Amino acid sequence: MAPILALFSVCDRRTSAYPSHRSSEATVFSLGYLVRTWETNLFSDSLTMAQVEKRGGLLRKSSASKKPLKEKVVLMYDEIFMTEDPSKCSPRFWEELFLMKVNLEYLEGKLESLDGEELMKIKDNINCLFQHCIQALGEEHPIRVVNALQTLCALIRGVHQKNKSTSGFDIINMLMGFDKAELCMKNLMESLDSLLCAEGSESLKSLCLKLLLCLVTVTDNISQNTILEYVMINSIFEAILQILSHPPSRREHGYDAVVLLALLVNYRKYESVNPYIVKLSIVDDEATLNGMGLVIAQALSEYNRQYKDKEEEHQSGFFSALTNMVGSMFIADAHEKISVQTNEAILLALYEAVHLNRNFITVLAQSHPEMGLVTTPVSPAPTTPATPLGTTPPSSDVISSVELPLDADVQTSNLLITFLKYSSIVMQDTKDEHRLHSGKLCLIILTCIAEDQYANAFLHDDNMNFRVNLHRMPMRHRKKAADKNLPCRPLVCAVLDLMVEFIVTHMMKEFPMDLYVRCIQVVHKLLCYQKKCRVRLHYTWRELWSALINLLKFLMSNETVLLAKHNIFTLALMIVNLFNMFITYGDTFLPTPSSYDELYYEIIRMHQSFDNLYSMVLRLSTNAGQWKEAASKVTHALVNIRAIINHFNPKIESYAAVNHISQLSEEQVLEVVRANYDTLTLKLQDGLDQYERYSEQHKEAAFFKELVRSISTNVRRNLAFHTLSQEVLLKEFSTIS
Repeated sequence: MAPILALFSVCDRRTSAYPSHRSSEATVFSLGYLVRTWETNLFSDSLTMAQVEKRGGLLRKSSASKKPLKEKVVLMYDEIFMTEDPSKCSPRFWEELFLMKVNLEYLEGKLESLDGEELMKIKDNINCLFQHCIQALGEEHPIRVVNALQTLCALIRGVHQKNKSTSGFDIINMLMGFDKAELCMKNLMESLDSLLCAEGSESLKSLCLKLLLCLVTVTDNISQNTILEYVMINSIFEAILQILSHPPSRREHGYDAVVLLALLVNYRKYESVNPYIVKLSIVDDEATLNGMGLVIAQALSEYNRQYKDKEEEHQSGFFSALTNMVGSMFIADAHEKISVQTNEAILLALYEAVHLNRNFITVLAQSHPEMGLVTTPVSPAPTTPATPLGTTPPSSDVISSVELPLDADVQTSNLLITFLKYSSIVMQDTKDEHRLHSGKLCLIILTCIAEDQYANAFLHDDNMNFRVNLHRMPMRHRKKAADKNLPCRPLVCAVLDLMVEFIVTHMMKEFPMDLYVRCIQVVHKLLCYQKKCRVRLHYTWRELWSALINLLKFLMSNETVLLAKHNIFTLALMIVNLFNMFITYGDTFLPTPSSYDELYYEIIRMHQSFDNLYSMVLRLSTNAGQWKEAASKVTHALVNIRAIINHFNPKIESYAAVNHISQLSEEQVLEVVRANYDTLTLKLQDGLDQYERYSEQHKEAAFFKELVRSISTNVRRNLAFHTLSQEVLLKEFSTIS
């Protein structure tokens, strides 16, 4: 009752303050709507109805003495589901319908309850309702527009739900008729475009985006959704960009806009020319690209914050106290319980931006000037008001000499850092299907970044140093690194750390071969850039070498099990060629001569692993089995590594014998290495600094089709059209000018 009294008060004040004809009309309209709404919803607001009663549109339970009382809008829906035109007996039927509060559940349920034959009988009425909804979108009073938008959502979902097995053409015919489809969809898209671009109600914009998301995700496979052909022809791309470039709209609707764009880009992307792909690839407006980056950064940052909160809660709980008493033998199992819903939709948006638009690469390193960016995700994970994304990093000319704060949240100062932190979380546990997809997509994004010349330039820039606190999987044999020990380094160091972390932590029975291949490819592409541009990166290369050798040892020790599922020689060849890259070109990109010496020391120290690998591939390459060719390639690739081992080992043994030392120190071995470089002969291997560039269409199409299907299902499941209560709408629309 309070909102009703409030509106009477508002209308009374406006009439006295603005005695104009327009104001009086608006007041009368508001009062007229108020009376109808109050008349219809008086009982429903005072009763708590069961779900079944809501679905049936009942205002009270039936009894022996009284008939069940239905909402007026439900009675009007029932008239539409008759075979006759409801406006014959009531000329103002359609006008009154959009003054009624929409009952989404009843309308969708009614459509689903009809069989195909019954639905065809009322096709003309459904077409008429669809057309009148579109007409109502042009009304001046927003209440009619809101009700029309919600009715369209219910119609589209209800008809699609009923016609899952039929073709998209049948659904178009059922909703609007073949003969009027083109004009209907043109008018609909133009109306939605106008509403999204207008400086009007934020609630209307929100409903417009939800209607579009409903339209796009109504089928699991969006490429089979024929209605989207009209969305391609009547583009809303510019409206989406306007939302992203305008800070107030971006804060309210940025998330939905970015997810919508990511889905539209994936409509039949391999089969025809998608205008959204073409337009996204040439966007060069800085405000728009930065706006998109801010929305993505906020969504990923929110995920990181939720994970950190759960992690801290977990560590301070009972289990943490228990593990302190009995040791860390269960720490890995305990960590698996820390789980936050992944966000593949926003990750897909980041991928499309990075992959399609070279101008977006600059956004990855942009600082976040906007604090407290708030969005409303479609994802099922409940969101809370966002924390600030961090401070603006110092300018490039002073950043190397300024100590950045140690606080991990403050340190998250650009999109790439936020993305790396997100990746370090989702790549920890690849047993879950969603995390596996997220981990794979993270590596694909990193692959695109590692191939880009400009991205590599700022990744390796010595004047852009950051302290990136990646999440590390708890393991029994290592302690958690203290945040305060993290040095400020170029961003490429964080990328390499992430790759090393993945290599070390995923040697398991369910071996993620595909992810390992992508991981090694990212490292290789970064090394190719360093070799090409002679970038001497100060990095702890030993950690990478050690991780790669341990991975080779794992492949050999699990040869039988892994060969039953994977071609392990492809991965082994990539690892060996990484070492060949260091051996052949290391003097051009390793930071110091001593780093090159340490490379030889590691190869000599771990010579047994390389000897065992050579024995394994030699055995398989001399047999006429399925792995003969693959194993032979590894055999040939090992030639320089074996030459180093065979050259230096006798010299080291001789040095130990002459000096009567049973076990040489590292420095003594290095002394022998340095003294015998001149007599070492190596073969020049071609193609070590070449790689095949990433191609989505030829190799990743199946993955993206499945990923988009999963995202579409998830978005549809979590769309809510009834979140705007009648009280909220009355309050917002009571100030009619």
